[in-house]
Amino acid sequence: MHVELTEQQLARQQEFAAFVDREVAPFADGFDRAEAIAPELIEKLARAGYLALTLPVEYGGEAESMITYGLLHEQVGRGCSSVRSILTVHTMVAHAIARWGSAAQKKRLLPRLASGEMVAAFCLTEAHAGSDARNMEAVATKTPDGFRLSGHKKWITAGQIARLYLVLAQCDRQPCAFLVERDTPGLSIHPIAGMLGVRASMLADLVLRDCQVSEEMRVGPIGFGFSHVAGAALDLGRYSVACGCVGIAQACLDACERYVGHRRQFGVLIREHQLIQKMLTEAMVGTQAARLMCYRAGYLRDKRDAGAMLETAMAKYFASRMATKIAADAVQIHGANGCSADYPVQRYLRDAKIMEIIEGSTQVMETLIANIGLDSRPALENPGVGSGPQKPSDPSY
Repeated sequence: MHVELTEQQLARQQEFAAFVDREVAPFADGFDRAEAIAPELIEKLARAGYLALTLPVEYGGEAESMITYGLLHEQVGRGCSSVRSILTVHTMVAHAIARWGSAAQKKRLLPRLASGEMVAAFCLTEAHAGSDARNMEAVATKTPDGFRLSGHKKWITAGQIARLYLVLAQCDRQPCAFLVERDTPGLSIHPIAGMLGVRASMLADLVLRDCQVSEEMRVGPIGFGFSHVAGAALDLGRYSVACGCVGIAQACLDACERYVGHRRQFGVLIREHQLIQKMLTEAMVGTQAARLMCYRAGYLRDKRDAGAMLETAMAKYFASRMATKIAADAVQIHGANGCSADYPVQRYLRDAKIMEIIEGSTQVMETLIANIGLDSRPALENPGVGSGPQKPSDPSY
């Protein structure tokens, strides 16, 4: 496997970094305090093509590789995890439609998602069903005109601003996915505030009371809602989160480099103290290790390799735990200043902790990795990178 980025990928990485340095990072603390991102930023993301980076060209996308997609999410995560979260869920929905939507759904919705005319939100989690998604309580009842949806979705990223919602519900006791537009009668949206981290991701509760949707708004067959439609979206979401965690870790390193270069204690710069050096060393090694895991996951996803799902889960697991540790050490290095809103490391720590929960908690990842890894032990012992693409065994890929 080649871990070196191509010239095109390096150019795009520099482009993404420049965009974040100009349009995202300088405003991230303000977004965090306001618990909202500026509407014009969504427009700028759309104009730059970042809402449709991996979508097919015929729908307004750029058909970029997964590695390039990961580079974008690392850079946006470096600037603001809330912006990255909104970008992630929007792309998850677009990806699910591109993968499992009907021709009519793709033609009508994907260009609008690509252009930013619509922001999308992914609606799986409920008060009593998150990781245990198969026991969600939202219900879809068949009617002569389509389906009637009732239920309560919770912690929905971008829920406050989305114009399109991908909603998972039980239909005849089988999971099914539906597209619900914001102006659908019976849908009410309730903003959530006061979260620990990613405060500007504009979370909302969604209450569906007998929302009537047409048959044309169902995504995939009945019974495919979780294993295929949601599965495809979640797998991409985990990759996005992993790359975003690398961005958080890099932001922590950048902040610490600035701080230890001027902060003095006991007559010397604190960078001269060995215990500070230990924390910085662990941060540098952890960040690079997580970055390489993300590159590998992206490489296998581009190859449509059977091991891509496992590598993605491992990258998400490692990167999220690593980011939380590095952010905690960054606060420690900054001392009391690290606990102040005057320094961004406190925001990085709050945001990093959320990454261990969303798109599959650390414990869910441990179970998933163990189960998949044990089933594919021969492949792990001899990954066969360079032997060519294999047919993925997971239908959600």
